[in-house]
Order: sequence, then structure tokens, then C-alpha cells
Amino acid sequence: MLAHEIRARVARGELAPKEVVQAYWERAQRLDPGLGAFLTLNEGLREEAERLDPKLPLAGVLVAVKDNIATQGLRTTAGSRLLENFVPPYDATAVARLKALGALVVGKTNMDEFGMGSSTEHSAFFPSKNPFDPGRVPGGSSGGSAAAVAADLAPVALGSDTGGSVRQPSAFCGVYGLKPTYGRVSRYGLIAYASSLDQIGPMARSVRDLALLMDAMAGPDPRDATSLDLPPRFQAALAEALPPCAWGWCGRVWPATARGWSGPWRRP
Repeated sequence: MLAHEIRARVARGELAPKEVVQAYWERAQRLDPGLGAFLTLNEGLREEAERLDPKLPLAGVLVAVKDNIATQGLRTTAGSRLLENFVPPYDATAVARLKALGALVVGKTNMDEFGMGSSTEHSAFFPSKNPFDPGRVPGGSSGGSAAAVAADLAPVALGSDTGGSVRQPSAFCGVYGLKPTYGRVSRYGLIAYASSLDQIGPMARSVRDLALLMDAMAGPDPRDATSLDLPPRFQAALAEALPPCAWGWCGRVWPATARGWSGPWRRP
């Protein structure tokens, strides 16, 4: 089920958050041993669902979180033996904002060690597999997140992208992924690879779900000096019509004179 569908059904009283949790928990227990999407599952998930207010905007939406994003009380290893027993005392801002709206962290997803890889074969623990063909890789470094979403072990996931680590595994696993504009999502709580490029980004099976997560996570954060003071409006943008094509050239092949122009594009 898609995240926005879960949200709507919980809001209408057709589903309880604990029912959503039970369905995904059983599916993860059954399928993940053959995929290796998760490094850690949240053993307290069912208790969290019991305490959850179903009126919250994201009540019942389960999020898989890449293992280089801090989660309070839940092991965060960055795919490395160096951090094998590290349990953060705080949540990353992106995670805290999702949880404040009722989202539940189902677990921490596998990744190339410290994000240095593009296949999730370089996790210090075990490789992840592509749900569509276990003989192939899911991409990386957010391969566990992509595999979890593609196999419907979670409706949405968070990854991090420095040079393609959300976009490439999303493509490999046939899901949607977004690297936000730098500063749109706070980096606070993200274990850095290259701070001037790193961004936390959503992964999902629909663009509508990407917008749902972006509206929940985006916005300024006093703990990240590079965050942008821009209001999130991603779901609203999906309802807007595309702007008219400049000069009427959209969808047409540019003439040779324009294709050969080396300066700023302009109509010949």
C-alpha cells in the first residue's frame, strides 16, 4: 500500500496503526532474510503503534531509515563495524519531524560502509539484494532503502545522496527517489560523507509519497546552518499546471544552429 493511502485509511478509521505495523512486520520477517535490506529492525515498533494518536497527519506510515541517519534508541552503524554498537541519544531532524507527525521507523537499512560504494556490496555486515532479481545488486549506497521500498517492506524510506546514492538505487529497484536541493532538508543527524554535497532524500513507490515526505521534512533548522528558510510546498506543487513552454520549443528538436550555440540557450 502507498503511504498516502495508508494515511487516508487511518484518518477514516478503516485501519489502525497497529494493523499496519503488524502487516509490514510479518512481511519483513518473512522476506528480509533473503534480501538483506535491513541491518536493524525496530523491536519496539508495535508498542509505539499502540501509543500513537491516529489523528496525527502521518499516523501509521512506516519509514525505513538509512543506517547513517541518527535514530534515538535505535542502532546506527553507517554500515561499519566501527559503529556496530552505536545507539544515538537523539534523532536526526528529518526523522524527528516525521515522528512528530505520527510516522513510525520500522528499521535501519543496509548501505555501503559510510556511503562509499554504489552497490551495497560493501556493507561491513552483508550485501543487500535486488528484490526483482536476487542475483543482481540494488545499487547504492542507499541500496537497503531502495530494496525495502521495492519489496514493500516499508511504504517509504529515507536515503542519503552525495553523488547519486538515492537516485541510482531507486533506478536499479524501480522506485522513485529524490535528492533535494541542497539545504531543503536539514543534515543534522546525518553521518557525513561530504558535507557540501550530502542530502537526506525520500524514496517511495509514487511521486505523491515523495512529496508527502518532503513536506514533512523540509524547512529551516537552527541546528544546520546550511538549511534554507523556504516553506515546504511539494504536495501543493503536484496540483499545479506546468508553466507554458518558453518560446514554444518544448518537445521539439532544436535546429542545428541552436544546437551548435556554445553560449546561453536562446531562440535562433
